[in-house]
Amino acid sequence: MPFILHADLDAFFASVEQFDDYSLRNKPVVVGGSPESRGVVAAASYEARKFGIHSAMPMITALYKCKNLIRVDPRFDRYKQVSAQAFTIFRKFSSEIEPLSIDEAYLEITDLIKEPDDLYKIGNQLKQTILETLGLTISVGISTSKSTSKIASDINKPNGLTVVLPGTEKRFLAPLDVGKLWGIGPKTTARLKRQGINTIEDLSKFEIDKLSVLFGNQAQQMIKLANGEDNRLITSLPKRKSFSSEVTLPKDISDIDQIIDIIIRLSEQVSANLSKDYIFGNTIKLKLRFHDFKTITRQSSSESPINASEDISGIAINLAKPEIVGNRKIRMVGVGVSNIKTELRSNKYTQIKFPGF
Repeated sequence: MPFILHADLDAFFASVEQFDDYSLRNKPVVVGGSPESRGVVAAASYEARKFGIHSAMPMITALYKCKNLIRVDPRFDRYKQVSAQAFTIFRKFSSEIEPLSIDEAYLEITDLIKEPDDLYKIGNQLKQTILETLGLTISVGISTSKSTSKIASDINKPNGLTVVLPGTEKRFLAPLDVGKLWGIGPKTTARLKRQGINTIEDLSKFEIDKLSVLFGNQAQQMIKLANGEDNRLITSLPKRKSFSSEVTLPKDISDIDQIIDIIIRLSEQVSANLSKDYIFGNTIKLKLRFHDFKTITRQSSSESPINASEDISGIAINLAKPEIVGNRKIRMVGVGVSNIKTELRSNKYTQIKFPGF
């Protein structure tokens, strides 16, 4: 049977800033743009999270929640450097690595496991190596599948190690909130809970026929995961091909300034997600739905890959202007970036050597 380790650097951007600047340690810190430019939180330290602050939150809201909050401008070159060092360490433990983002990855560790105690030894060795080399903590989950390992790494954050032994997957998952399950987002969670499915155990016991009425072909996969069954293998490249954000407006609008303001906000959200994973894209997409539910999409490509919010919004606004004529009312706006480019997630990544601190 396979053994898969999920490694997740804790509050990565904020933790790097706290490590580099001793005065920030043990204080509520966020990384992100300024509230004056409608910036959003890219990362929050655990001290900041105690105030209900989280990534993608408008910076002005974060500052309102915590009067002593310290905001730091992001330094993506620095985060890339530290991430590269972390992945160099990962490769000492496994040659089969699947990056999920700049700060987390799956590692295939089957060949290292001879007895159950080895699971704990490997997990602790990885945590200790990261701490001694980078000065950062990392949370680790180990099990026989991707989905269970990812859930396990989140259980005891920060600086946690959770091992789910073979045969105990279903018992481990059973009491957890159904929203913890891989692939189940907030909307799906709400729909499940309306059916009385509150825990993963509830989902594992739910009748497939009834669930299929709600979720179609997805139902079978959901129940399998709830029972700890996940046969997905480690893959070296991600499947995600685009990043986007959209909003349905509470009231239809036609004012060009209001629409531009919405595009800017959506662009900032997309930019925050791209920047967190050190991802760039060449193609900007705009989606508009009018009051009569007619929906259009427009796209344009930049000469070089971009991920800055002002670059994304500039192209999206130019795409929107010709469509917002004659007081046409808009009910939904979406902004996306595709044609993804990233060094971290390319096969060439494993050939790059990065300098030490």
